[in-house]
Amino acid sequence: MTTNANPGFSKEEIQQLKDQCKQANKPFIVIEDDDLPTGNEKEMVHIQFVGQFNKQEVIYDAILCTLQLHYASAIYEAAEQEAIHHFPLYVPIENRDETYVENESLDEEVEVMILEIIDELEENDEIKVNEYIEIDEDFEYGIGLEVALYVPSLEDDVIEKFISDFNSGTLSLDPSRFSFRSEDPE
Repeated sequence: MTTNANPGFSKEEIQQLKDQCKQANKPFIVIEDDDLPTGNEKEMVHIQFVGQFNKQEVIYDAILCTLQLHYASAIYEAAEQEAIHHFPLYVPIENRDETYVENESLDEEVEVMILEIIDELEENDEIKVNEYIEIDEDFEYGIGLEVALYVPSLEDDVIEKFISDFNSGTLSLDPSRFSFRSEDPE
């Protein structure tokens, strides 16, 4: 996509975002995103901020998450893939469409198996994740970012530090690989 066709490079759009940031007294705005899971606003957030790309101003459209949430997603995905090998008729929720025929007993069996596999993966410390940033230059609005940070939660000061470090070119991601433990329900 050329920068001319991308509204995230438009001076008007950039000025509008700057005005919204000034009004919010923050270097970013939070985007309400129905595609993000609810109930974890401090673990995953969709933001926009202004920065530089190839020596010109641009809007960055970013999804930030904690490393622990990234780990939970990675371990669930690995467990689900293993469970699908045992239950080939199981259709993951994200692949279900209007033609899907519900099968509650199969879903329950698979969910139990997924939890058992997660326990085993955690016990054996098989899944490890590290901080990362993915930059999507062909994003439909500005430049897309996907980021995982090793922080307990995504408070405003954490987000502001990320933006400051990113925009100044001083962002340093920890290459260490981490694993976490699920919290056992009491």
